[in-house]
Amino acid sequence: MNGELAHFALNADDVEATKRFYEEVFGWRFEPWGPPDFFHIETDAGTGPRGALQRRRELVPGTRTVGFECTVTVSDVDAVAKAAVAAGGRVVMARSTISGVGDLVFVADPSGNVVGAMRYDGSAE
Repeated sequence: MNGELAHFALNADDVEATKRFYEEVFGWRFEPWGPPDFFHIETDAGTGPRGALQRRRELVPGTRTVGFECTVTVSDVDAVAKAAVAAGGRVVMARSTISGVGDLVFVADPSGNVVGAMRYDGSAE
């Protein structure tokens, strides 16, 4: 589906303490995946967007990413980037491909809120 919230990420300075917090507060479980300090979040519900816990990063250079980082499913990340700029936003991370996952771009709205747009493709290289 196009435009559906598909993924969120928690950015953490102390990944272990943050993982422990969500385990104890919400009963979430964490499975290591990909790079160091990156975990998929598993919940009992098993529905809704996929979640991840990762070491904090700066999608916007000089600005630490805080809060929940969300990614929306799209059919064309290049079209999203173009539309974001035309609508008064900007591209903060150019198109990149995650092997086995798909193409990803991050854009900021006119207020500076950052959102990811992912074209999922399990055969992406």
